[in-house]
Amino acid sequence: MPFDYKKEYREFYLPPQTPGIVTVPAMNFLGVRGRGDPNQEDGPYKQALGMLYAVAFTIKMSRLGGHSLEGYFDYVVPPLEGLWWQEGIQGVDYSRKEDFHWISLIRLPEFVTREIFDWAVREAAAKKRQDLSPVEFFPWEEGLCVQCMHLGSYDNEPATVAAMEEYAKDLGYETDFRAGRFHHEIYLSDVRRCKPERLKTVIRQPVRKAEQ
Repeated sequence: MPFDYKKEYREFYLPPQTPGIVTVPAMNFLGVRGRGDPNQEDGPYKQALGMLYAVAFTIKMSRLGGHSLEGYFDYVVPPLEGLWWQEGIQGVDYSRKEDFHWISLIRLPEFVTREIFDWAVREAAAKKRQDLSPVEFFPWEEGLCVQCMHLGSYDNEPATVAAMEEYAKDLGYETDFRAGRFHHEIYLSDVRRCKPERLKTVIRQPVRKAEQ
């Protein structure tokens, strides 16, 4: 059976619909940075996703192409993730999607080194005949967060976020947005095939112990 990160690390990918505190360890990702409304048809966000998946599946399918990667194991490509922020505010304002800055991510399996990453970008770019230089090797340790499974439309996320922040406050935590600490979403549903009311999204926000 292919290794499935969602099933093996349920605490990070399949939390309950009630908030909880979690400490997320260091992981490596494929990343593409951009800004603007993610709903823009054929906009930068949609283009970024195409780049990410091109490289992710080049690594995943490398064995079928006859390219042996040291330490390779069969796995399910992890879900798409996104880091979101806007200049001058804490958290995010869902009514100002055009002001979003974002980093789109796909987690890399542990055997992927920078050398393997470089090979995959070159290989995918040659096959797709596309410039994939925006894709970067993105190491990141998220640390202490409050998280929750959000069920429903992305536009209804503010209510879930408010419940998360209230839960964290009751436990003596406060939000901790700063460099390297972002509003984080993990997309468990295919928006093209899933009704909005059934979308599953893991929402995380950085927290720290509140100052007394």
